[in-house]
Amino acid sequence: MPKAEVLMEDEKIKVKTEDDKTLEVVVSSKKADAIWVVLGEGIHNVKCKLMPTHNGLAYAGSIMGREIIYERSVKQVREDIARQQQEQAQFRRRP
Repeated sequence: MPKAEVLMEDEKIKVKTEDDKTLEVVVSSKKADAIWVVLGEGIHNVKCKLMPTHNGLAYAGSIMGREIIYERSVKQVREDIARQQQEQAQFRRRP
């Protein structure tokens, strides 16, 4: 009998550009103090580090001279991370 495959899906978030366009980017690393995202695919991808804004209400970064904003607060991101860790722990406990 073949084993069930476990497929990990990339986490995607929506960011806004300077001209109010919304882009979906892939998260490569997420911590409360910084979020690394990847824009594009394959050899044409670009990585960007999003840092919390001074008031902690969003994350901002720059890709090729253009600013992008992730409109979630540091508190919300911490909660997201805690929820994801809890879900992963539950998944690992299953026989």
